[in-house]
Amino acid sequence: MNSIDPIVLIIIFSSTIILSYFFNLYSKRSGIPSVLLLIFTGMLINFGFFVSEMGSPNLFSILKILGVVGLALIVLEAALDLKLIKEKAGLIFKSLSTAIIGLFATAYVGSLILNYALEMPMIEALLFTVPLSILSSAIILPSLGSLDDYKKEFMIYESTFSDILGIVLFYSLLSFLGPDSKSEIYGEVFGNLAFTIIFSIIISYVLVYLFQNIKGHDKLFLLISILLLLYAVGKLFHLSSLIIILIFGMILNNYKVFFSGGLSKLIDETKVESILSDFKVVTGESAFVVRTFFFIIFGWSVSVGSMFNLKSIAIGLALLLVIYVVRAICLFIFSGKNIFPQIFLAPRGLITILLFFAIPKELTEKYDFNGVLLFIILASCLIMTWSLIKHKKNIEVAENDDLFEGEIDEELEEYELDEYDSEN
Repeated sequence: MNSIDPIVLIIIFSSTIILSYFFNLYSKRSGIPSVLLLIFTGMLINFGFFVSEMGSPNLFSILKILGVVGLALIVLEAALDLKLIKEKAGLIFKSLSTAIIGLFATAYVGSLILNYALEMPMIEALLFTVPLSILSSAIILPSLGSLDDYKKEFMIYESTFSDILGIVLFYSLLSFLGPDSKSEIYGEVFGNLAFTIIFSIIISYVLVYLFQNIKGHDKLFLLISILLLLYAVGKLFHLSSLIIILIFGMILNNYKVFFSGGLSKLIDETKVESILSDFKVVTGESAFVVRTFFFIIFGWSVSVGSMFNLKSIAIGLALLLVIYVVRAICLFIFSGKNIFPQIFLAPRGLITILLFFAIPKELTEKYDFNGVLLFIILASCLIMTWSLIKHKKNIEVAENDDLFEGEIDEELEEYELDEYDSEN
């Protein structure tokens, strides 16, 4: 592999950020997920290296680092969007129920397909199907502009819950691989989970209290660094360390709920509100940069040819059918008949890819699932694009019909007035 001039890489990466910004703007207008555009851009960059004979660098190690940081930032960003208020209790219950049932049912039925088609043991099949059962909030959230307020809030909560629950479920399954004594691993997993939750609540209260009293402009990235450090150290001790980030984000975003009664004396609402507002901006911007480079490098590194074989397409279509049938049933139960376009807003993206990286190498090499993964990601994003474009057209038609009916009503009123004047 030939060395690449650092200036060339700087030009590429800077252009990527600029392109990503305009991709987001275009996505909001067109309904085409910016993720698809980023992946295709990465493919074009890789093709450009190939044509120019410069040699494409192997960026898989960078992709894994971005994946770890991205995973933490996505959970933090999701937690900062969760508003725990009584008025939203019904909506939260419905979206949480849809996310839980959709996740477990899709993963289980999908694992039965892999168990039959690839003769995978169920625990290994679940490791592959759980990531494929998670909605991508990174793709969904920027694409909800044309939905009404209720559907928009429902999708925000559902995709957020799906991300968080899917990650916790996946790493719980990962803990069950290997040990001979399942009873021991059950106790270890639940013991670690209980300890992590208690530790997360304590450290979250401490961080919120301390950071409201820190002065200066560097404290927000200091806070993110502390959270990433806690996440990394927790992983070294085999804790469910994403829960630390999740609970911190929830407590900070709902500080009035958690710092109520006597605890309210410990905080200055003005300072905490300022930290919360700025922290959301910094987290969102950081997540945007990480997502941008992740999908670009993913498109850069992916082998498109792996998707074009009958086995990958057949398994991919079967799993897609499971995804949308289960989703239709869940939405019908909890939301009634008005389930368009939500039924088709089920893209798979960043979380799915990140969790696939965490599957043991011997399993990914044994089953060669990359083609199926790429097929489902691209197909689900394209289906979402189609549904959003169709939804926007339906809205425009309805608005035009209302406008036409209004014009007719005005003409009738004028005609009736003229008739009345002529009679008098």
